[in-house]
Amino acid sequence: MAEVVAGKLKLLYLAKIFERETDDDHGLTASQIIEKLAELGISVERKTLYRDIECLRAFGYDIIKYERSPVEYGLVSRDFQEQELLLLADAVQSSKFLTQGKSNALVKAIGNLGSKYMADNLRKQVHVEGRIKSLNESVFYNIDAIQRALSQRRKIAFRYFKYDENKARVLRRDGKMYVETPVQLVYMDDEYYVIAWNDKYSGFTNYRVDRMIEIAVSSEPATRNDSISAFDVAKYQQRVFGMFSGSPVGVTLLVKGSAMSAVIDRFGRDVKALPAQDGWARVLVTVMEAPTFFGWLTTLGQTVKIEQPESLKASYVAYLESIVANYR
Repeated sequence: MAEVVAGKLKLLYLAKIFERETDDDHGLTASQIIEKLAELGISVERKTLYRDIECLRAFGYDIIKYERSPVEYGLVSRDFQEQELLLLADAVQSSKFLTQGKSNALVKAIGNLGSKYMADNLRKQVHVEGRIKSLNESVFYNIDAIQRALSQRRKIAFRYFKYDENKARVLRRDGKMYVETPVQLVYMDDEYYVIAWNDKYSGFTNYRVDRMIEIAVSSEPATRNDSISAFDVAKYQQRVFGMFSGSPVGVTLLVKGSAMSAVIDRFGRDVKALPAQDGWARVLVTVMEAPTFFGWLTTLGQTVKIEQPESLKASYVAYLESIVANYR
């Protein structure tokens, strides 16, 4: 019985050996492969091994014969090449919403998609020193709960916190539970946010997922209305800055040519732009009136000006004056 089981497992073990022990630069001789199978309790003759390798090739494994001395065999292509795995690992380590522990676990899992040599290179090449990481280990579970609520069309219940001047967590609303309708999960500005519909204020609001605690799928059905049905996440993300909620405002900006790249980075290549005086353009956008929008304008200095509406221009001037007053 054991021999029958071993025989059926032979191809699986052989495939795993090629996946983990070989790549473009590293191969194994027939003798080495036979020895590794023997360590797993699988006995195989050389002729049978060659037939098994042909069987794996027929299944789709890109195993080639390296004309070396001695001859070696190796798996040269796979779902992810080394540079692709490095890109994935770097993206994981750069993600602020993941804790360092979760990042390390995911990078290890990514390494398992390649050979052991690729995994070693990932550990050596991915540099993470100084990267700011989340302190909330429950982010993954929060995302799972939100996704379940979305699929079940139910509200989510949670508590929400921010940090005070002592770097201590402070629960908002005196620790009362939020119960709101999740509309969309988005990844923006290196953070995960859930865009939710607030019944009390009849509008959309945003919550940082890593600042949500005790999150659960509510028994209450999700709110359904025309605003939620017509929600366009791409347009919403263009309008908001730093996922800061505010009132949508149609704005005409005077943009100097040197700042157009920054405007396109923010609003997209299809942003409506009309010629103005020499070296300037009029750009028509819709934004959320919020301090984060004003902060973005400030980084562009004198190269971008609010032309219309006058009310937004006045609000921006007041914003700047309040900053100056803080230094007097």
